Amino acid sequence: MTDLIAPTDRSRDLSQSLEHLGPDEALKADSDQLRGTIKTSLLDRLTGSVTPTDTKLMKFHGIYQQDDRDLRDERRRQKLEPAYQFMARVRLPGGVCTPAQWLKLDELARAYGQETLRLTTRQTFQFHWLLKHDLKATLQGLHEVLLDTIAACGDDSRGVMASVNPHLSALHAEVYRYARQASDHAIPRMPAYHEIWYGEERVASSEPEEPFYGRTYLPRKFKIGFAIPPINDIDVYAQDLGFIAIAERGKLAGFNVAIGGGMGRTDQASATYPRLADVIGFVEADKVLAVCDAVMGLQRDYGDRRDRSHARFKYTIDDRGLDWITAEIELRLGFGLQPARPFDFTANGDALGWQVGEDGRHHLTLFIENGRIANHPGRALMDFLRAVARIHTGSFRLTPNQNLIIAEIAPQARAGIKALLTEYGLGASKGESGLRLNSMACVALPTCGLAMAESERYLPHLLDKLEEILRSHDLTDEPITIRMSGCPNGCSRPYIAEIGLTGRAPGKYNLYLGGGFHGQRLNKMYLENVGETALLAALDKTLGHFAKERQEGERFGDFVIRAGYVAEVKAGRDFNA
Repeated sequence: MTDLIAPTDRSRDLSQSLEHLGPDEALKADSDQLRGTIKTSLLDRLTGSVTPTDTKLMKFHGIYQQDDRDLRDERRRQKLEPAYQFMARVRLPGGVCTPAQWLKLDELARAYGQETLRLTTRQTFQFHWLLKHDLKATLQGLHEVLLDTIAACGDDSRGVMASVNPHLSALHAEVYRYARQASDHAIPRMPAYHEIWYGEERVASSEPEEPFYGRTYLPRKFKIGFAIPPINDIDVYAQDLGFIAIAERGKLAGFNVAIGGGMGRTDQASATYPRLADVIGFVEADKVLAVCDAVMGLQRDYGDRRDRSHARFKYTIDDRGLDWITAEIELRLGFGLQPARPFDFTANGDALGWQVGEDGRHHLTLFIENGRIANHPGRALMDFLRAVARIHTGSFRLTPNQNLIIAEIAPQARAGIKALLTEYGLGASKGESGLRLNSMACVALPTCGLAMAESERYLPHLLDKLEEILRSHDLTDEPITIRMSGCPNGCSRPYIAEIGLTGRAPGKYNLYLGGGFHGQRLNKMYLENVGETALLAALDKTLGHFAKERQEGERFGDFVIRAGYVAEVKAGRDFNA
């Protein structure tokens, strides 16, 4: 692994003058490189929680402390502490998982995670409902199959995404290789992780533990993704740093570089907004790691360390100007970016069902509603996937749309997979609408501490009612993107959906319309803080109008702008206008 660019003098100065910065910066600097008192907190059997400081530090270890919010009020009445439990997120570059890894994930989920796994919108797994005394066993189990949770959360480079297109087997494999390299290159070294979770001894050294991240790491999270046109399944414009693969004569020529995407915002805070990334140029493929160094190093040195709500890279760009940022990146690279090369995105969804790749191997893409893998009466999804993993010789690939590909199936093995589909109640299509097949939801209640309203548990029921509306307007098969988040942070990337919903309070949501079908445009608020009745009425009206007056090939997101329901958002700063 190549060493990342070391912190500049300016970033060293930042870590030495923390009294002028935000409390989270001081916490990181004083944490003994993310060790804190986590070891001691884990040993305390009088509580199911860890200390508030360790709660924040454990995010860098890929772990969130949560509690069962369905039980919170009752436990408070009984004078009991909250029903604490933890979420652990796996680092899985590009969403590629081996059968052996799947079997271990399944084993751990059954033992510690209430017999369920969650596929995330960033192509990885989340365990929920982990108890404090089971955390070490879970992480050590992952380690047995070369998986970990390092930097899956925290102020660092999060899990690196990569497009999944079974048809383009060779190109996908090459782009995935760069995504994997970028992930291994950009994550913190974190000796603390190995000491706390694997029991390794601390080794004294005169060298800095984190030559790139230093004592204060990044100002906020940083997201990297690799897209392969014509499918923008990773929503490359929502990434802090995006690489758009440019193929010439079937071969990878390099990548267009996009910077400054990000979804998070805060309601009633007009200075916060989602932003789409800008394409700033082209680089050859062998320059990918250098670009990661330069862009992440710039954000490390110039990102806002006083106000966390203003600390994402998107705000650094808007504050200093795209031209200045691009020039600084080129200065750090030591060469100029080439002009961006032509590309075209046409969709960001998954092609479901059976496909044959250019290498002759078969691939089965399963629709996993909201990414939740569990067994249900007559539909034993978790058992089915365990059975597949026991015989499968290819790989599993998690898609950015919370779906799953059983990939690289030999032609002679296809019949065996189909037989398992029937055996476990998954053989017949449920006839999902185009809206449902293009839906996503964050976890939200009862586990996420940030959620203001339901998301994963509610969206399927809302879609049942929306599908009645779609049938009345003969739109059942029309692909329309809809995404729901339980809060404004936007983990399901709702602000680029044609229909976006973010929670404001129990049963209340903001409704956004007008996003781009392939993730190329932000949407705009249409209704604020409304309940289901108002949501259904508004969508019945707009969908009915769309059915009657859409132009040939026109998408719903384009139509609502043309018809005047919402204004087109051309820049993040215009989102709240």
